[in-house]
Amino acid sequence: MAGLWFEQFEVGQTFAHEIRRTVTDMDNMLFSSLTYNPAAIHIDHAYAANTEFGKPLMNSIFTLGLVIGLSIQDTTFGTTVANLGMTDTVFPKPVFAGDTIRSETRVVELRPSKSRPGQGIVVFEHVGLNQREEVVCKTTRSALMLGKPQ
Repeated sequence: MAGLWFEQFEVGQTFAHEIRRTVTDMDNMLFSSLTYNPAAIHIDHAYAANTEFGKPLMNSIFTLGLVIGLSIQDTTFGTTVANLGMTDTVFPKPVFAGDTIRSETRVVELRPSKSRPGQGIVVFEHVGLNQREEVVCKTTRSALMLGKPQ
């Protein structure tokens, strides 16, 4: 399904996104390397074995990106102008290689753009859950969306 136009969203609308993804150790290593994050908790198995987690944690920014990415096909694919920001981002449970992540989205707020006729701002609440239905990530994202072409 392609993304929705601004006028197609409704406050309170919810999406349980169909696509899920099992994360891997390679995802973690590659993402940490590409973003120049040398934190041992993400890339050093020997170090991580001596932490309270006993193994490397998935990079939280990777988790955030994945949770939003899993939502795109149903919500904003091809209809986003720009992300305007994210707030209230939390990671209540850790994510490890082998976890399967899915995403749910709720439309929190809608408002027409004052400076861009034919466009509007949609505020989304994205929630990422693991295979045990534990919340691993939650964020509020504002996106500038295209209006339906006339």
